Amino acid sequence: QTRLVESGGGSVQAGESLKLSCIASRLAFSSRCALKWYRQAAEKEREFVSEITNVGTFKYSDSVKDRFTTSSEKSRHQWYLQMNSLKPEDTAVYYCAAECGSWGDFWGQGTRVSVSS
Repeated sequence: QTRLVESGGGSVQAGESLKLSCIASRLAFSSRCALKWYRQAAEKEREFVSEITNVGTFKYSDSVKDRFTTSSEKSRHQWYLQMNSLKPEDTAVYYCAAECGSWGDFWGQGTRVSVSS
């Protein structure tokens, strides 16, 4: 059974950095998957943060572009979200996801990030 586990969340001050990690176990066909990060703030909808496409390109939401960087290991079984210049509005639960087309979508349980001003 495929399992995704996030780590690296925590509480920081505005302007500081955090790096989130996502480790996927038993992720077959990882080369066919888009490796993503989403976040959900309290009382808000879950929103897209970043993506490494299955062809290796990168996408970011406008709200994090130029501050956050996503990357992955060559195996594509572990990927990261480097978050710099954090703002209070980045406070949320962050989820990693592997969207693998017909092979299914897989989600982690989330890691909490709290940024104080």
